[in-house]
Amino acid sequence: MSKVLFVYAKGGPPLGYALSRVAARSAVHLLALSALPPTVAASADRLCASVLRPAESERHDLVSLIVSRAQAVGADAVVTFSEYAVVAVAEACEKLGLAGAGGNCALARDKRMMRRTWQERGISQPRFRPVATERDLHDAAAALRFPLLLKAAWSAGSTAHRILRSADDVPAAWERAREVMAESAQLGYAELHVADAGADFIVEEIVPGTATEWFDQEGWGDYVSVEGVVVNGDFRPVCLSGRMPTVEPFTERAGITPAALPHDAQQRVVALARDAVDALGLQNCGTHTEIKLGADGQMWVIETAARFGGAMTVPQIEEVFGLDLIGMLTDHLLGRRGSWPGEVRTPQEAHGAAGSLVVLAVDGAGEAWPDQRVWDFPTVRDAVPLSVGSHLSVVAENSLPDGTPVPVYDPAAGANTMAALCLLSATDPETVIRDFRTLVDALPHVLPTAGVTTEGRS
Repeated sequence: MSKVLFVYAKGGPPLGYALSRVAARSAVHLLALSALPPTVAASADRLCASVLRPAESERHDLVSLIVSRAQAVGADAVVTFSEYAVVAVAEACEKLGLAGAGGNCALARDKRMMRRTWQERGISQPRFRPVATERDLHDAAAALRFPLLLKAAWSAGSTAHRILRSADDVPAAWERAREVMAESAQLGYAELHVADAGADFIVEEIVPGTATEWFDQEGWGDYVSVEGVVVNGDFRPVCLSGRMPTVEPFTERAGITPAALPHDAQQRVVALARDAVDALGLQNCGTHTEIKLGADGQMWVIETAARFGGAMTVPQIEEVFGLDLIGMLTDHLLGRRGSWPGEVRTPQEAHGAAGSLVVLAVDGAGEAWPDQRVWDFPTVRDAVPLSVGSHLSVVAENSLPDGTPVPVYDPAAGANTMAALCLLSATDPETVIRDFRTLVDALPHVLPTAGVTTEGRS
């Protein structure tokens, strides 16, 4: 039987979901670089031939650790679905002679190198500057047009994003962004292979997005993502996912599959995504490419990842299109012939729709809740009226236990302050949008109070 080394770290699709799909294709040996979620620990022992939790002292050379473990278990493939481990796994696969993302994987991880590569190819993107010091940020602010977005070069999940509206914002933005990257590292949301990656940043112009010229329904955000895969260097787009508007600065609130774009618009978005992915020279990996939508058909590539989209993106695709992307990629890495879609799937080919909602302590307008509430999914399920045919569930692995206070939203920390992740199945994407708006409006009213106002918290 074939053997796969599964390198686990925080981020990506839920571990329980991903692990079960890989285990259906092969014997799995788990290398856990992050603590396993309590809801998954038991099933991991059942699904895996072995589970290794290396000591901190063993992680100083992560590539060597992965290589040695792969050799010890006789792995025929090595996989990861975490943004924080993709570079190390790609380099390990190169040393092992196994199929992987390839030697250019870092171009899809370090936003500075990614943007420079696209700049050289003339691919549409926001104007940007790499920054490593506060002085760099002052210089970049003088060269670019406000408003600007400061973001960490190796971050994920909108962590450490800060908006600058004038040069006066530079000192505070620089200090807070660096603080958040340090805090995220303590939580396990940080690059695992590149030393001092938390010190690297870029700043970019905030391009003027619009959703109204692209979508027929209100409630959509002004960017989409193209989910896909690279197979032996050939980009295969799978489908488009849409979003609700982000919470300031640019924290994602909800992802919806499929994105309800007209056919011609979808084709133009996919063409830009193809240019962006092809420019990076990836070999064998999932891809997740975010594209900002502007007026008069303008588009800008925001970023690409050499892995599948995180949160519930992959389970949503399986639900509505019947495609088990993790299983399909596993088969491909093991050298088995697969059947990837010849063309990007359209909303007309979807069976219903699915969306995932990040529970944040902000209302539909992005304003903080007036008081602190306690997360309690049964209350939400029973008290919030949804559309006929809609079904809401909670992703326990990515949610706080019922009875836990909902964290006060911190714009700089982004998704680090989420309370829960909910999954909604519905008849169509328009219904997902409508039900999510209902949920967002209802949450600060139906959840139990914690008895402490946000004003009284330090």
